[in-house]
Amino acid sequence: MRNPYIPKLAVIEGIKEETPDIKTFRVRLRDGDTFDYLPGQFVELTVFGYGEFPTSISSSPLPKKDFLELTVRRVGDVTNALHRLQEGSIIGLRGPYGNGFPVEKLRGRDILIVSGGCGLAPLRSLILYLKAKKEEYGEITLLYGARTPKDIVFKDEIEKWGIRAMLTVDKADDSWGGDVGLVTVLCPKVRINSRNTWAVLCGPPIMMSVMVNELKKMGVPPTWMILSLERLMKCGIGMCGHCNIGAKYVCKDGPVFFYEEARGFLEF
Repeated sequence: MRNPYIPKLAVIEGIKEETPDIKTFRVRLRDGDTFDYLPGQFVELTVFGYGEFPTSISSSPLPKKDFLELTVRRVGDVTNALHRLQEGSIIGLRGPYGNGFPVEKLRGRDILIVSGGCGLAPLRSLILYLKAKKEEYGEITLLYGARTPKDIVFKDEIEKWGIRAMLTVDKADDSWGGDVGLVTVLCPKVRINSRNTWAVLCGPPIMMSVMVNELKKMGVPPTWMILSLERLMKCGIGMCGHCNIGAKYVCKDGPVFFYEEARGFLEF
């Protein structure tokens, strides 16, 4: 029986700078194994000599590939060490973990995706998955907020996704001609069929809390809201208790929750 705490070795095949503090790493398992996962799941990434940390998978499992992409913000010792690595470096991967987005429930529906900051990373996985099966889903709308224009993640991809995308920044510069303010400033511009629209959110907790209230005003039923939560996850398998919230473990029961489930242990 394989020890669940021992990572598989993977090689970094490509590095893309998304923002001044966020990079996307394209990685491939060194032994040639495939890595099956669902949109919304995460992995535990090891930088040898420094430690490991959980990070969402930002690539899509469709169309099937022999690599995956991880979009990581530089925030501490281990992520700083990762950002210093070069192509060809070896890292460790454990996973995938978590439950992923309920793509079956979204089938045949319009989907409103709301994100802030690096929360777009797991949602990119979902968006690319939905686009790969576009005949099975309705219209996709993205509302995305970043701190500044320089902090917009996947800025060179969003237009290529072929979805209706609306962006805003907290603080503009001379290059920005779009909306300024929290992601909620985009809500008056959105026209949705509230009887046929699921809402999927990922980002800072305060953003999701405010957006839940806005979505209710827009007529989206609470039972049609999905939240992807960010918590301090250490082991990834529900053993250490770091991500415990009430009776739930974000690593095992999440990180994706239906709103009706999450509001029982979050202040939404």
